[in-house]
Amino acid sequence: MKASIELRGKTYKTDFSKPLDISIGMRGDAKNPVAWYLGAPSISPVKDGDFIGKVSEGGSVNFNTIQFNPHAHGTHTECVGHISREFYSINQQLKTFFFFSELISVTPEAIGEDQVISEAILKQKFQDKDTEVLIIRTLPNFREKQTRKYSHTNWPYLSEAAAAYLRKSGIRHLLIDLPSVDKEKDGGKLLAHKAFWNYPKSTRFEASITELIYVPNAIEDGHYLLNLQFASFENDASPSKPVLYRIEEDI
Repeated sequence: MKASIELRGKTYKTDFSKPLDISIGMRGDAKNPVAWYLGAPSISPVKDGDFIGKVSEGGSVNFNTIQFNPHAHGTHTECVGHISREFYSINQQLKTFFFFSELISVTPEAIGEDQVISEAILKQKFQDKDTEVLIIRTLPNFREKQTRKYSHTNWPYLSEAAAAYLRKSGIRHLLIDLPSVDKEKDGGKLLAHKAFWNYPKSTRFEASITELIYVPNAIEDGHYLLNLQFASFENDASPSKPVLYRIEEDI
């Protein structure tokens, strides 16, 4: 279904029948990606006396209870409520869902035992200051990211300066294929989160960070329309489904 959409004063054409899903689906088994030292999420049928919520086992309906943590178990979008003393809900902070976005692929640089996405790397790869959304795919990029157990792996992360650079460049929504923009074990400093949201000096409440995406190699770097949807949880973060659409032409 081809259609036009207007964003920030410009009109773009795309085919909405050809979505490029860059989310990681949630599973109730060991194949689910996991971070932050938790076990796998669970999806299990409700049992109550003679009732079981599973048709294949004699139930009248499939009726599952799902237990998970949005930060640890898959693609999720978070607001500043993730790091603030005050409560802020992603469902209240993010009110628009279509964006003009840019996808870049970066190779983090080795600094001691860390792999860091530095300001210099971003300045080299990201040069379009007209976009408000940046999607970062880290290299190397393997399908294993969809099932990886991240705990105690010291994953790559953004430097504080890199996050500040994105903020100053006008990026309001950041998407990345890692469990966090920050170092796994940083003593609670959360320097990249704070720099991106400009917290607590002049907090950007409308800005969001989406983590644990997966961008297949077949999707080329460049500009896309992004539809960023999430479940309506009144929570600092929610499972989300970012979907890209190729831009056929701008008018």
